[in-house]
This record gives sequence, C-alpha cells and structure tokens, in this order.
Amino acid sequence: MIGEPAFWWRPAGGALLAPLGALYGAVVAARMQAQGARAGVPVICLGNLTVGGAGKTPAALAVAHLLLAARERPFFLSRGYGGRVVGPLRVDPSFHRAADVGDEPLLLARLAPTIVARNRVAGAKTARLRGASVVVMDDGFQNPALHKDLAVVLVDGRRGIGNGRIFPAGPLRAPLDVQVARAQALVVVGPADGAAAVLDAARRHNVTIFHGRLAPDRGSLAALAGRKVLAFAGIGHPEKFFATLDEAGVAVGDRASFADHHRYSAADAQALLARAEAANLVLITTEKDYVRLADDPALATLAARSNVLPVRLVIEEQEAFADMVRKAVKRC
Repeated sequence: MIGEPAFWWRPAGGALLAPLGALYGAVVAARMQAQGARAGVPVICLGNLTVGGAGKTPAALAVAHLLLAARERPFFLSRGYGGRVVGPLRVDPSFHRAADVGDEPLLLARLAPTIVARNRVAGAKTARLRGASVVVMDDGFQNPALHKDLAVVLVDGRRGIGNGRIFPAGPLRAPLDVQVARAQALVVVGPADGAAAVLDAARRHNVTIFHGRLAPDRGSLAALAGRKVLAFAGIGHPEKFFATLDEAGVAVGDRASFADHHRYSAADAQALLARAEAANLVLITTEKDYVRLADDPALATLAARSNVLPVRLVIEEQEAFADMVRKAVKRC
C-alpha cells in the first residue's frame, strides 16, 4: 500500500487538516530564510517541492555526469533516508547495504564518491576534506543548514502539487511561492498537464524552467520483448514507474505498489513470486527497489528472479542546463 493519502491529489481534499498544514508551512518557511553555512566548495542541490519522488536521484546523477565531463570532482551528499548510519560516512557499495545507508546513496555511489550524513554541514566538510571540488546534494532543499550555490527543484508534470496544500493537508513540503523563490531552476519531469500552478510560480519568480523525461534503459527493455510483466515498486510514486513501462511498450500484466523506501519482507517476496508464477509473468522493478532486495537472504530468490529497469533523466534543454551547472561551479 502507498503511504500517502489519496485526498492529497483531489482538488478539495485535506480541508480539515489545512490549519495544521498552514502552521507547519509557516515553520518551514521561516527556517528556509536562514543563511546556511558555506561548504568551502560549490553546493548544487536537487530537491522536491512535494513529499515523495519527482526524479531528484536521476537528476543528481545527471548533474554529476555533467560535472565529471567538465573534469570536476563531484561528491554526492545524502541524508541516507531509511538507513541506520548517522555519519558522516563515505558509502562503500561493496560493503554497505540499504539498511545501513539507504537505497539512494548506494545508487549514487556507483558513479561518484558519496557521503551519508544526517548533519549536512558536517557531511559537506567531509566531502571537501576528501577532495570534492563540488558537492551535489540529493534532497535537502528545505533544510537551511547548508548554503546552496545552485538549487534545482523538480516536480512531476502529471501530478503537479495535487490539492496545493501543505503537509499533512497536502503534498507540499512548504508554501509553493516560498519554495520556488529559493530556487534558481525548475525541472518539470514528464508531460506538464498538472504543473500549471508550479509553472506560474516559476515565472513570477524568474526561475529558469526546464523540461525533462525519464528514459528507460534500452537494453533492459529489449530483454522483455514479447513478455508480460509483473511490475512492483516501493518508491515515491510507483505509478510513474508503471507509466514508464507502459510508454515503452512493455506489457504490464500485473502491478504491485508499496510505500516509498519500503523494506520488503519474506512474506512480500513470497506473494510477488506466487503472483508472477501463477500468471506466467516476468518480475520487474526499479533500481532503488532492487538494492533493498540485496539486504536480506530471505529476499534472495525474489532478487534473482527480478529484472531491473534503470532510467536516466533527459533534459530537453540540455545545453542550457549544462551551462547553468558549469556557471554555478565557476562563480564560487
């Protein structure tokens, strides 16, 4: 089951919780005005306007690829959501598991050095001392502790900001205008059908707008040719994963949704394997889900039988986006 309430995505939903959301939003808005500590190297932050995923991890990877091409030494900085480690700690994918450091850092560490730290200032200092020329933050946009030299916010173009209310009345992490005003760029991921309010806010605050899409790995898709799949995901918006499969022409015979960062149990594994076998379906999941399956020997069979669909963020205005990233690093 998905952790977020359905009323977040209904126009008039969450009215009873609106006063609590307004109070929460006021607190976060006040905190966001604080001047964060400087890291000593440029800091680029990828964040979400709403609770749940909008593609910030693929965005962080895309930014790091640009930085590596520019001969920078990017280090990722992550809170390590879902992991037990407080840090600062450099992630070792050959040793650490999602239960230690969270699923996202394991994916990031495949590309560039990754520091997990609950204290982001301490984490950035560790990255600098270990040789980072630039820090790429995966999330942390609303956290004021660390100064951001470039803040890029992402929004799911189809879902937008739902009912437009602030948590817990809606999916927004803080008032929309407060958040957008603190960003330099907005990336709308996917068709922008539901993103009108965010686009209007970006224009009001002269925030540069980019358009992106999640492109699935072609080799992984080719391996599924002619097969029906059971798709399962425990990410911010599982429907986005299912839509990616549909748009790529994959025949989805069944699907299973779990809460974001879901820790799969032996019972979950048995149920998924049984459903797939009963309908002669091929199991497929996301990279984030797959790294969590590696934590527990009880999930070994599910991991062995599951295909993985990697995705990357493609920015339509690629050159302009790359130029923005390069300029942010040079300004510091």
